Amino acid sequence: MASTKTQKARSAASTVGSNEYVRRLIEDEELRDSLRDAYDASRTAYGRVQNQKNPAKAVLDDKKTQRELREAAETIRTASDRLRGKEAKSGSTLGKLLVIAIVGAVAALVVSEDIRKAVLDRLFGAEEEFEYTSTSAPTNGGAA
Repeated sequence: MASTKTQKARSAASTVGSNEYVRRLIEDEELRDSLRDAYDASRTAYGRVQNQKNPAKAVLDDKKTQRELREAAETIRTASDRLRGKEAKSGSTLGKLLVIAIVGAVAALVVSEDIRKAVLDRLFGAEEEFEYTSTSAPTNGGAA
């Protein structure tokens, strides 16, 4: 009887040890921190909602409750991504927006002559417009 319990325990341990999610949970300290943060944020938000007389109104109207629920959702998403093995996003949203803005500005300069003139006027100053008037009288060079 003892050997079957031992064999079952050994089998269960090897099954758990071969599970990629359990292995990731054991090895990844940031994942454990993310899960802990997600739990704490969820518990705080839940406690705040439970303390209200009207929980639905607390969710809809209370800004602190909404912020805590948002934080809980973000930490749960982060923990879920880490558990599934997704790496954190390396590119920032601000950087992507900056690249899009630069590409859009260059395209506008290429397409629109008015924008090009406005930019050149801003950079180098407005062009001096002048009219050429001749100081000499026209000659009838070939009509004699």
